[in-house]
Amino acid sequence: MLKKLEKIVGENSVLSNGKEKLRFDHIWKTDIPTNAFAVIFPKSTKQISEIMKLCYLNNQKVVIQGGLTNLVGSTETKKSDLVISLDKMNKIEEIDTKSRTMTVQSGVVLEDALTAADEKKLMLPLNFGAKGSAQIGGIVSTNAGGLRVLRFGMTRNLILGLEAVLSNGEIISSMKKITKDNSGYDIKQLFIGSEGTLGIISKVIFKLEEKPTSRFSALVALEDYDNVIDLLKFMQKGLSGSLSGFELIWGETYKTMRDSSPEYSSLLDTNFKYYVIIESLGSDAKVELERLSDLIYQAMEKNIAEDALLAQNDRELKMIWNLREDVSVLAKKSKFDQHFDISLPIPVIEKEVNIAIRKLNKLSYVDNIFVFGHLADGNIHFIIGKSENDKEKTKKINEIIYKNLKKNLGSVSAEHGIGRDKKEYLNTSRSKSEINLMIKLKKTLDPMNILNSGRII
Repeated sequence: MLKKLEKIVGENSVLSNGKEKLRFDHIWKTDIPTNAFAVIFPKSTKQISEIMKLCYLNNQKVVIQGGLTNLVGSTETKKSDLVISLDKMNKIEEIDTKSRTMTVQSGVVLEDALTAADEKKLMLPLNFGAKGSAQIGGIVSTNAGGLRVLRFGMTRNLILGLEAVLSNGEIISSMKKITKDNSGYDIKQLFIGSEGTLGIISKVIFKLEEKPTSRFSALVALEDYDNVIDLLKFMQKGLSGSLSGFELIWGETYKTMRDSSPEYSSLLDTNFKYYVIIESLGSDAKVELERLSDLIYQAMEKNIAEDALLAQNDRELKMIWNLREDVSVLAKKSKFDQHFDISLPIPVIEKEVNIAIRKLNKLSYVDNIFVFGHLADGNIHFIIGKSENDKEKTKKINEIIYKNLKKNLGSVSAEHGIGRDKKEYLNTSRSKSEINLMIKLKKTLDPMNILNSGRII
């Protein structure tokens, strides 16, 4: 098998032993080894196709790896698996300024794509903490969310064209730059969010936005959850189309982050229940600054907000967002940490979070409970610090967080995907008929079950 693979990609693009392979023998933030028998690095869609033809004929299971930043066990492998790494498919093939599109290979790191768009005075509106390592293929195959979903939507809302390779090596290409195309089924949607279980994404065409010329942010303190909702509605109305971020941080989480570094000492005091970070992207700096400042002043006059800080320069703006994005600070507070990424209807978030916190506090092995999220789209994150990490205790915490999702019509995964770790809880968010249809799609597109086997279903 190794010799046949080497004929497709070259001897230097297959790793089966040695120190270089060790980089791929891990799961991010865990001590779980991957132990695949080899890692292969295709450089083109054609090479992926040839690899998959060979694997299909030999019933060889493959695991597709991108930036290795997933949190749901998606990159776990067995010794009999072949890892297909997309590291070498890292070309930005085109930025078309007239159609405002970007064509990228799936191994492109998000931060490189953001920089390339910025240099052309355009913007790819994807933004999240792992942008320095997450690759486009993984981002698209998990339909990643992030900090600007409120204004620009999830990853699928930014995709015009897509190319993917099926399990039998067939190439499905829909590389169009057009927004409107109602010519039958929108095939590319099958691959977006399917976590590599239906096909290997090789190329993507993103639609870009004109680069905003102004960006302003504010940190707002509040004492009441109803006021948080009122502030969201007030800012959506007042900022109209320029509101691009509305991040909610619970008081204990904010205090831990603020106390973690002297650089945060100039931010708001830590004695409030909730903190909101607001972002506005616009085209007139003077107008946008005055508008945001006036709205915050009005919010305080109406007793919606208790205190506020408007970033006056790039340093302060970066400091506010670092406080939200650098979640590694929270994860390091305990020996072990468990991450959650759920969706709930906005009106029930406070109640459900409080229920979960009360139950978690009764567990002797829970050290810390940190809560934050993208409130405007109902996405809440938990980072739970633990002193012990056996399967039984992990499951107990899972059951507490996921218990009321079905009742509230929420989701077990807002943006991280299902992978291996959340399969047991998929039925909290999907009906039996939905899961059965997923199984039918999987069997149709991957009858040998060789693509990311064991993920989702």
